[in-house]
Amino acid sequence: MSYSQYAWLIPLFPLLSFLLLTAAGKQWRDGGGWIGVLSALFSFLGAVLVFIERLGGQDGGYSWSYGWIQLADSSLTIGFEVTNLNALMLVIVTFVSLLVQVYSTAYMHGDERIHVFFSYVCLFTFSMLGLVLSQNLLQLYLFWELVGVCSFLLVGFWYTKPEAKAAAKKAFIVTRIGDVGLFLALLLLYWNMPGHALDFTSIQNAVMNQELSSGLLTWIAVLIFVGAIGKSGQFPLHTWLPDAMEGPTPISALIHAATMVAAGVYLVARTYDIFQASPDALAFVAAVGGFTAIFAATIGMAQNDIKRILAYSTVSQLGYMMMALGLGSVTAGMFHLTTHAFFKALLFLGAGSVIHAVHKQHIDEMGGLGRRMKITAWTFAIGALALSGIPPFSGFWSKDAILSAAYDQNKLLFGVGLITAFFTAFYMARLFFLVFAGEPAGKESEAAEESPPSITVPLVLLAVPAVLAGLIYTPFNSWFGTWLTDGEPEEHVNYIVMLLSVLAGASGIVLGYLIYAQKRIPRDFVSRRWPGLVRLLAHKYYIDEMYDRLIVRPLRTAGHVLQIVDDWVIGGLVRFTAAGFTVVGKAGVRAQNGQIQTYGLLTLLGFVVFVIVIAGRRFW
Repeated sequence: MSYSQYAWLIPLFPLLSFLLLTAAGKQWRDGGGWIGVLSALFSFLGAVLVFIERLGGQDGGYSWSYGWIQLADSSLTIGFEVTNLNALMLVIVTFVSLLVQVYSTAYMHGDERIHVFFSYVCLFTFSMLGLVLSQNLLQLYLFWELVGVCSFLLVGFWYTKPEAKAAAKKAFIVTRIGDVGLFLALLLLYWNMPGHALDFTSIQNAVMNQELSSGLLTWIAVLIFVGAIGKSGQFPLHTWLPDAMEGPTPISALIHAATMVAAGVYLVARTYDIFQASPDALAFVAAVGGFTAIFAATIGMAQNDIKRILAYSTVSQLGYMMMALGLGSVTAGMFHLTTHAFFKALLFLGAGSVIHAVHKQHIDEMGGLGRRMKITAWTFAIGALALSGIPPFSGFWSKDAILSAAYDQNKLLFGVGLITAFFTAFYMARLFFLVFAGEPAGKESEAAEESPPSITVPLVLLAVPAVLAGLIYTPFNSWFGTWLTDGEPEEHVNYIVMLLSVLAGASGIVLGYLIYAQKRIPRDFVSRRWPGLVRLLAHKYYIDEMYDRLIVRPLRTAGHVLQIVDDWVIGGLVRFTAAGFTVVGKAGVRAQNGQIQTYGLLTLLGFVVFVIVIAGRRFW
């Protein structure tokens, strides 16, 4: 028996949970969350069985499909496919989803709509798992859009907050811009693929057999990447992701750290045969990824909201992943996606534990929490060290793999990656020392207590892979790369890269320690000398303001103009026509009053007019 044959059951469990919670409504408000937890547990166990089977060295993948829509000269299919790549993604998505839902049973306790929250989470989990298992690009696109809908629902879950409503709309609209690119790529493939086939195997064969021109493949690859730019928050469509932190903190961990934003990276990796056929497309991906990494890292250093710091960190790390893919290393990109999913989910859930305790998000209003929340502090420290690329934590090994690829192929991007590593370590040190070290900055911090086990246990469980997950692919052990790509050359040991990477991370932490813990360097050292630079970073390079002035306001003005045209020109014409017919109708009603004298008079007048018209022609 092959477990891959039953992989379709993995997304089925959260779908059934969503239907049950939706049907039950408020009746399951108190215990409905555990329905979601059980569904995530069953999905996780199924994903583990499939993953273990793939570890056994099974050649190729398992695919099953059936005809969905029969067209004149082709047919659209729907089904599922299991490969080493998506087997890995199944484990990541289900594991993080399981821990997030356990965490949410305490974090969301007391919310009037907690049953709605868990139903949305289950629907999202189903959508993400369906995306991962999709056998063809059209099916992936359908789940891709469903993931976007779930993001809209979850980001705007607290819809009574104006900020949450605005963030949900912004996330939905901005990601739709990227989705247009993916849709156009889908159409180009459908028009040009032999037999209009859209399954990944046929696309791979068409690329290998050079049945598609190089110019066409470049356009398709770039358009696919545009879709990934939207979902994975790459510049310039990154603005939605930090605002999406208005949603509940568990959602920040689930969607905007470990799964949904990783869908763009997974999409590029899933269609990587197309990108490999176009060096120009790969160069574009690497350039956008590298710029996004350092761009978001600089913004993260000037933010004061604990969740927004982590959000810009997510944007930066996604840039790292895209840069690796653009440099030709699927292994390094997916390896960093794997490690990042664990330590970033840990950081977001740790931030949620802090917010749950002090009911604040501004890091300057915290302080001294390390003595009162030891489990949260230690696990958060593990996540911060992993993100900062400090050995032996998992983030060090995955960053080293990306920097090694950059060092060999593009020294400029290597420098960008190294500077980004320094910035990342610095703002994480700043966050940690301001929140957990020093003295409490308020009564809430003085009275803070450790979170309940349903919150701290997921933190501990995520801390384990945050430490150990990096060991699956090191310069001394290339098993992961060989297994994932079916024979990629082993990564060679580059001690220069390792040394520089450690120095960059350690330097950032030491500088943060001297400023925010020891206070040997004044906190306003930079702001006093370059206040304009600090304002620029604090306002996120004014990208949102620029979009508002160049795009939002002109479109809103155009909308108002069109509304006026619709109301007064088109609507006025309709109303004038209706009024004219109403007047004629009323005149007819008055004429048809049942009096013979009136009918005779009208007949006589009509006859006179008729005679004048006919007889008067000779005089015209």
